[in-house]
Amino acid sequence: MATTATISISSDIYPAFSGISKSMTFTKAGTSNDIEETTGFSRRKLTSTTAEDLIIMADASLIQETKDHAANHATTAAHKVYIRNIGDGKGSIDKSQAVTVGLGTVGSAGTTADYQEIAKLYGGDWMLIPLTGIDATGDIQVTAPTDDTVVLEYVMFYEEA
Repeated sequence: MATTATISISSDIYPAFSGISKSMTFTKAGTSNDIEETTGFSRRKLTSTTAEDLIIMADASLIQETKDHAANHATTAAHKVYIRNIGDGKGSIDKSQAVTVGLGTVGSAGTTADYQEIAKLYGGDWMLIPLTGIDATGDIQVTAPTDDTVVLEYVMFYEEA
């Protein structure tokens, strides 16, 4: 069964812009075969400014075979990740609460050489990102701006090793 994402964008900022409506079927890298695996839909409550692993690539079931195969597969496989900042989880969405999303590992002394910030999701913001070239150390990490509660919902669709 195929997984499809659809996005529609409309705007009155530019009068000649007629909008965008696009769909994408999640397929395995370099093929038209459907991605068939998912981590499942989850929520994570952030209550501190400490960086947290949202998705640990080495723990995901897509990297379960031998180390050599896993490393090769991780760098060529297709993954699709959806993340949304849903506010405090009780219906309040604070546009000032921007959760930082990054790839790699944030060390205790701040960012490390392999960490790359890829987004800031303010209350209500979401992202859908296709990922390839992610190895077992390329975790998806999130950091809240304050100790106030922020809840993220997320899911990853992936190719099985």
